Amino acid sequence: MRRSFYHYLMTLRGSIVQKAESTFAQDVSEDIQFPKQAEDYETISNYLETNAYYITNMDLFDHLWEIYVENNQ
Repeated sequence: MRRSFYHYLMTLRGSIVQKAESTFAQDVSEDIQFPKQAEDYETISNYLETNAYYITNMDLFDHLWEIYVENNQ
């Protein structure tokens, strides 16, 4: 079953091993406008680049997106 990128991120919240990923996931969970049902890179990337104050480096998103795609096939 496919899941949204948002759902994948919610599995990373509270992780003490990967602080940057956990912090990003927590920030997304608090963003009420985040496209929660989106499963495509362009929608999420565009949203983060234009609306999200909490991500300062898109490399983190790109890294997490690669893992999401690998685990969500």
